[in-house]
Amino acid sequence: MAGLAMQRWSFVKGERSRAVIVGLSDLSRKLTYQFKQNPMLGVGCMGFFDDRWSERLQEDRQGQPEALLGKISSTAEFVKTYNVQHIYIALPLSAQPRIMALLDELRDTTASIYFVPPDIVSFDFIQANISTINGIPIVAVCESPFIGINSIIKRISDVMLSLLILLLIAPVMLLIAIGVKLSSRGPVLFKQRRYGLDGKDIVVYKFRSMTVMEDDELVNQATRNDPRITPFGGFLRKTSLDELPQFINVLQGRMSIVGPRPHAISHNEMYRSLIKGYMIRHKVKPGITGWAQINGFRGETEILEKMQARIDYDLDYLRNWSLLLDLLIIFKTISVVVRDKNAY
Repeated sequence: MAGLAMQRWSFVKGERSRAVIVGLSDLSRKLTYQFKQNPMLGVGCMGFFDDRWSERLQEDRQGQPEALLGKISSTAEFVKTYNVQHIYIALPLSAQPRIMALLDELRDTTASIYFVPPDIVSFDFIQANISTINGIPIVAVCESPFIGINSIIKRISDVMLSLLILLLIAPVMLLIAIGVKLSSRGPVLFKQRRYGLDGKDIVVYKFRSMTVMEDDELVNQATRNDPRITPFGGFLRKTSLDELPQFINVLQGRMSIVGPRPHAISHNEMYRSLIKGYMIRHKVKPGITGWAQINGFRGETEILEKMQARIDYDLDYLRNWSLLLDLLIIFKTISVVVRDKNAY
């Protein structure tokens, strides 16, 4: 079934966002019809997931086989395998146990999730909002706060502030570059792969603060008195001056000034299996500073509870984002850097 779906998908690949619908019914068929009739929506449906296959096939009124991709329990695996961006859940309220189980499994993806039926189950919504597609109610369960006008506001503020800051700190960055070069052998900048928006790989810049250039499958977090850290690098890490090149990442569109801090890819793969909802933090661009950092979770997370707390703050940021909150985080970051003892 999945192979058939991918063949049908080929005509929209690269042009529309990939979507699947959980629950095959008249309502979900109508939603698929709207996607086909309205290319401006930018959504292409790959097919359906449903547990009652034979009954659903008999309900087909067009005489054409539906693109049934599998049972509901296989949705999360399919979404991760084929990088599906949108999931529409068209199940009745009576299916709440299955819905809750599905939502729990989908926490390990970066897909946007929507309810199609008018009845809403209790769930921990991320940027919940209600909209319609030609009269069909759509309720966002898990969505980025940066859609529509918010995305424009966020990007404009990032560009303006990063340009201003780069102009002000250009002499400081030059002095740091000279200091890194004179203090130890190796390049001035350290480039490391991280997860960016939607969990896609990005390259993040930092001033090199260590004698090693680790970017492998196993990357050890820096610890207090870490022998890999150079004396000058220790000063840079303590004051967060090693992060200054990331304002260039902001201008490139890879990062934001404020957002969840990017972790090494190896750490992402480890923690996504240990912390539910970990991957949801990748629904926005990573930031130079964030809500977790100004609330005491900056630096090493040597125990799982500390990383869990950091993720809780990241998700809280997604739920409550505003431009005012971003400005508050930026100003508080300055005082945190001055007095924080957790960074090394």
